[in-house]
Amino acid sequence: MDPHSKTLLCWFCLQVIFASVLSDVWKAEIEPQMTALVSSCVVLPCKFNYPGMKLPDSRMKGIWHEKTGRDRRIYDEDSTNIADSFKDRTRLIGRLSEKNCSLEIDDVKDHDNGPFCFRIEIPDKDKFSFVEQCVNIIMKPEPEKPHLDKEESFVEGTAAIFKCSVKHTCPTHHPTIEWSRKDVKTHLSYKDQGHGVWEVESLLTFTTTEKDDHTNITCTVTYYGDVKKTAVTSKIYVKRKENFLHIIVPVTAVFGTVILFGTACFFVTKKYKQQIQDLQSRNPNGVWSRLSRMSHRVRGYGRRQEPQRNVVAKPNNSVSTVSGTAGFSKARFPSPKSEKKAYNPHGGGCLD
Repeated sequence: MDPHSKTLLCWFCLQVIFASVLSDVWKAEIEPQMTALVSSCVVLPCKFNYPGMKLPDSRMKGIWHEKTGRDRRIYDEDSTNIADSFKDRTRLIGRLSEKNCSLEIDDVKDHDNGPFCFRIEIPDKDKFSFVEQCVNIIMKPEPEKPHLDKEESFVEGTAAIFKCSVKHTCPTHHPTIEWSRKDVKTHLSYKDQGHGVWEVESLLTFTTTEKDDHTNITCTVTYYGDVKKTAVTSKIYVKRKENFLHIIVPVTAVFGTVILFGTACFFVTKKYKQQIQDLQSRNPNGVWSRLSRMSHRVRGYGRRQEPQRNVVAKPNNSVSTVSGTAGFSKARFPSPKSEKKAYNPHGGGCLD
């Protein structure tokens, strides 16, 4: 075996030895600092290790206590050992057989600051308190407003996507998220952000319409426990989709109205004329017949009007010619000199 191969083999053996040695020690992984919402709940993440072979839950006992003293216990399998201020408010949510020592504190009080430490007891073997890895809790008297990721301006017919999210430290009782829009589907998800922090996210999607313009979208978060709700609101604006409907529709309506009106007038006039003809055929001497004949005479007289005459001067006692289809002669009257007069013997005058 060459020297290089020997070196690699030795390095691998040392890694295995050190790993087995390091894993065979008492240690715990606890977040040094957590935040908690007063009147809600908080989960303190915890993992631990112990020397020796893996044991079942019944062979181990987990305890949480204040750092100032092991007797000030906030959790114990025997509830009589728990401090009065923490009774019925704590429970171990992890399984000791899986080396999970996570603790839930319910109905968080503003004085549950800690620091709190974990202790493992293995009967007939050993007991160990991880006082070097304790957790402090920072209290939040009121919840923060949710974060709303959104757009404000949309085009009619496009998809609108809103994302409402909130962070918390109680994965056993996630906050609930509600939207002001009830007629659309939502998608809810939970994400582990690490270090005991979780995020609840809700997606709201819908297709925008003209009715959505200048409306409000509200996201409301309800926390576990006696905590007031928080909400955030956003107004949206929807632009009308570019089209010619606002021009085509009115023009079509006008043309349709004109066509309908014209058709109605045509049928009314036709019906009216038919009624007149019926009346005339029934009574030739009636009012309608006389009015019709009078109307025909008036129209005939208008057509027979003669055009403007052109008169040409002619010598005396000649016939004047008038433009038109036929000429006419001026009437002759007898001359006074040509008439015979009778003599009146009695009166000395002439008798006509």
